Amino acid sequence: MRRQWSRNSADEEDSVSMPLNRKRIRSVVSLNRYLEHSIHEDIVEDDTSSLCNDIMARVPYATLIATIMCCLGVGIFCGTMYRGATLASLMLDQVFHLRLSWLEAVQLIFAIVGASMAALGFMILCVGCLATGATRHRVYRAWRSRVGGRISCAVFMTITYILQLGWLLIFAFLVIVTLIFSMFWGMCSHPRVQSLDQCIDFTQFDFLFPNNTRREDMMVCGSQEVKLFCKDYVEKAEVMFILATVASLLVVLSLIHYLMCLSANYAHIRDHEKFQELQELQYLQDPDVDSPQPPMGSAHSKNRY
Repeated sequence: MRRQWSRNSADEEDSVSMPLNRKRIRSVVSLNRYLEHSIHEDIVEDDTSSLCNDIMARVPYATLIATIMCCLGVGIFCGTMYRGATLASLMLDQVFHLRLSWLEAVQLIFAIVGASMAALGFMILCVGCLATGATRHRVYRAWRSRVGGRISCAVFMTITYILQLGWLLIFAFLVIVTLIFSMFWGMCSHPRVQSLDQCIDFTQFDFLFPNNTRREDMMVCGSQEVKLFCKDYVEKAEVMFILATVASLLVVLSLIHYLMCLSANYAHIRDHEKFQELQELQYLQDPDVDSPQPPMGSAHSKNRY
């Protein structure tokens, strides 16, 4: 009897201890799950992810890509054209004995064009930021702000279209200049010219020179003049003009992107106005629905209407 009673008591202790151990394990897990630091970490992660999503939704990626293309193209264009104009001026002065004073003004124009195009790109980027995501819903609430946004988009579209025509002319001019310098380099690559057995004769292009130009100045003869013309000026200037041509093409593509982005922003602002009117009509028909606008009798509605 004592042995049976001791076995029964041991079984009862095991049966009691097992649920208690299970309850203890579950309580530890639940306590660790709902501790203060774990709840705080979840809240911080949710806030960080929502903040990142909000910021990413406000970035105008198409306008940003167009701005990067424009700044890159204008920077390369200004640098290469400044260097190319300097080499061309030195070539005309030391080889053909011609001095063109207007090339210095052209170099100053290149710097002005670069600064103005960069400023235009950043202004269009600001317009794109205002017309993207939640920023558009916050900025273009009032009727005047929507009209101002549409007018600004229309003005920038007009400026961009005119600049695109100008850059197309620049691109065509650079294609011609690059072709001319490629022909010069082909003349320099001739075996007779490299062996100094034949001069480079430009007398057949006398209509491109001023009227008082001497005939011997239209011919490149001798090792010193051939080296100056071919190695020092034509070879380096050709590379500069090729890069300038590619950069101008990149600027033209960026301006086309700007036109597409500005047209899309104009449509977004206009559609936002229609959506705002539909929300107001829905709220007037059913004032019990949840709406971000205040009731008609509030002070804010009096100021609006």
